[in-house]
Amino acid sequence: MISPGVTLGGRYRLDERIAGGGMGDVWRGTDEVLGRTVAVKILLPALLDEPGFAERFRGEARTMATINHPGVVDVYDYGSDQQLAFLVMEYVEGDALSRTLSRVGRLTPGRTMALVAQAADALQAAHANGIVHRDVKPGNLLVRPNGTLVLTDFGIARSALVGQLTVAGSVLGTASYISPEQASGDVATPASDVYALGVVAYQCLSGHRPFDGATPMEIAMKHVREKPRPLPSDIPPSVRAIVDRALSKDPTARWPSASALAAVARQAASALATTAQQPASQPVRAAGVANRPQSGGPVSGAPASPAAGSARPPFPPVPRPVSGARGAASVPSGPPVQPQPYRQPYHPVPPVQAAKPESSAGRQVLIVLAVVLALLVLLCAGVITFLYKQSQDNNALSGRHTYADVVHTGVADNEPSAASYRLTKQAGARPGWNRANEGRQTL
Repeated sequence: MISPGVTLGGRYRLDERIAGGGMGDVWRGTDEVLGRTVAVKILLPALLDEPGFAERFRGEARTMATINHPGVVDVYDYGSDQQLAFLVMEYVEGDALSRTLSRVGRLTPGRTMALVAQAADALQAAHANGIVHRDVKPGNLLVRPNGTLVLTDFGIARSALVGQLTVAGSVLGTASYISPEQASGDVATPASDVYALGVVAYQCLSGHRPFDGATPMEIAMKHVREKPRPLPSDIPPSVRAIVDRALSKDPTARWPSASALAAVARQAASALATTAQQPASQPVRAAGVANRPQSGGPVSGAPASPAAGSARPPFPPVPRPVSGARGAASVPSGPPVQPQPYRQPYHPVPPVQAAKPESSAGRQVLIVLAVVLALLVLLCAGVITFLYKQSQDNNALSGRHTYADVVHTGVADNEPSAASYRLTKQAGARPGWNRANEGRQTL
């Protein structure tokens, strides 16, 4: 019976059970020889019943111990007897990414890309030593208080040197993060780890896994046949493209290596951090926008700065767990909280420049046009006045000639005869003198 206080191998005292996985339990222990804290993974007793299992696992542990990378948990020792087998590893002071996601729901794109880059670097170190992790998930990614990430739990990893560590024909790996080729029963490759890390990135950005199902087999088949739900629309296109390629069904269509994924993720994280930093010389937007609350969106894991308007650190560390640090262990990924929309980084609006005054040449042109128009108006008025006066004069002259003609008609010796005219006024006719034969009276 395993309980606190039990000593394994004559030197490793078990202090506290900190996690459990598909192949055994992980304990925080003390190396009584060196006086340091360690993580001890104890394999399930049932696994030792399989012929040759203990020997294969010992060979795997030796291969893992050859990996020298700060992002990969160190393997210190291996021990076994007839009752159990255990692996002694580095104890990582930090929190599993799964616990962080359970608390905050989702991370910012910049923080997500920074963690993906570190995890991909660690996977590349393992792949270079012929080891495929096969179980990359948030529970196996531990984040130290300073923000650095450590990849843990290679317990079901397959070494190309010692063969496959599993029961023949079984599909290993957590169903939510399993690659399509693993779900189809094919051999896992480094591309399988790239796919699983893409699933982790998807969960960090969206707050949920790409596929859900009632059973692990149903979820695994969705990885083979279905496309994941689209990421939220507020995720930058560059980050979306990185994750979409990592989640390609065809292994050859994914990023060619974990190092390639690390490079593009690190570049995206750097670009997002630069965008998020507001230069001091930039103008501040209206108070209604600048003072908008930041709560409710994805978090980066760092506490908010008390100074208003101060820029956030680009990659703040994930907060330490409330319940205490957890070591190098496989931590189950709990259900995430309700995801919140990611707020785009603040982009200050440039000030609107005042309209430039019109040039002096433009003013001169307008003045000339106004003068010409005034002259044309005066000229037209003069012409109209002149024509009107001419018309009045012509009418006056025409009236005098008519009167003279009437007087001249019917005269004798240049003297008008009294009986020769009569002033008549007819309706509609012009008054004047009528001719004698027209107006003569008869008796």
